[in-house]
Order: sequence, then C-alpha cells, then structure tokens
Amino acid sequence: MRILLVEDDAMLGDALVTALGQQDTGVDWARDASEARMALIDHDYAAVLLDLGLPGGSGLAVLAAMRARYDTTPVIIMTARDRLSDRIGGLDAGADDYIVKPFQVDELRARLRAVLRRSLGRVAPVLRCGDVVLDPSSRSVSCRGEPVALSRHEYQTLLALMEKAGKALSRTALEEAVYGGDSVIESNTVAVYVHQLRRKLGEDLIETVHGYGYRLREAR
Repeated sequence: MRILLVEDDAMLGDALVTALGQQDTGVDWARDASEARMALIDHDYAAVLLDLGLPGGSGLAVLAAMRARYDTTPVIIMTARDRLSDRIGGLDAGADDYIVKPFQVDELRARLRAVLRRSLGRVAPVLRCGDVVLDPSSRSVSCRGEPVALSRHEYQTLLALMEKAGKALSRTALEEAVYGGDSVIESNTVAVYVHQLRRKLGEDLIETVHGYGYRLREAR
C-alpha cells in the first residue's frame, strides 16, 4: 500500500514516514500544496493524510481540486484546528475523516484502516487461502505470517484469484482484473504473474487449468 502524506512540519513528517513504513506502508511525502497537487495527478494512492495549513495554499483547496476531478481517494485531514466548525468544514469539503493534532500514531493507523475498508466497501476485508492472507484494506499480503512484497499487477492477479478461490478463472478474466481491458498486453503476461506468485507464495497455491486459465486452491 502506498499513501500520500501532505505535511509541512518536518519533525512530524519524519515521524509519520518512519512509523507508517514499519507497517509495510509506502509513504510519499509532499511538503506544500503545489507538490501535493502534482503528486495526486501523477500517482494512484490508497489514501491521503492531509494537513490544512500548507505553504502555497490550503489543504482544503487540495481536497477541493481532488473532488472536482472525481478523485475518490480516501482523505484523512490532520490539523491542530479543533473547532467544530473546522471539522464540519473539512468533512463537507469531501474528507473521509478528521484527526486533531497532537494524536497517537496507533489512532491514525486505525482511522486509516477504517477509511480504506469503507472505500473498498468490504465488511470482512481479509481473504485467506491456506498460509496466504490478503488484506484489501491495506493492500498487503503475507505468507506464514511474513509480509510478501508483490508488484501492483501481481497483487491484482492474486486478489482476483482469491476472490474466486476454488473456481477457475480464464486468462481473459484475469487480464480484465489486472488491466481493466484498456491495455494491449502480451499473450503470456498473466502466466508471468502466476509464475512470480508461485515463486513467492508456493508452487502449489495456483493450479493451471489447461486450455482455460488458473484456479486458486480452495481457502480453508
């Protein structure tokens, strides 16, 4: 999972990058409004942690620009402004949650998990298949309790298979799940991702359905 942190306070920014990174979360750090706007245009983030008082513009303006272009990325406002009117203004502007400084990092992590669950529309977000656990709320994967780093396309392939564990998915269906049908891809691309997943998660996890596609062994 990769998130965008928008914060001009160097000490707090350093602390959050370090703390969140320990939970297998990648953090890009924007220190002013202009840098934040550019990052949001150029990248796809799971969530945004947004300060309101920024050099070069307000956090609310950054948020308004996101929502104006129908960017639905979850946003948690982080600010020292604790008046009710400020909280209402932030939420009405399109924020998903609001946390007042100073705060505990554990509370921020919990709020982050909550907005990610809501954005994915999942009541029970964790998927399991044997020793493999996939958490869509954090876009994380573990095997035998150890985190496993996957590329974006490897993750999407595994997610599609785990959502249909025990059922065969065609190569075309997997290509749709990974690329959305918008890209011209090589005929063996899905096979490459499956090979990488077997290497990282176990050779027996994914079965080949000859002439059709692949199937994940049924989850226990």
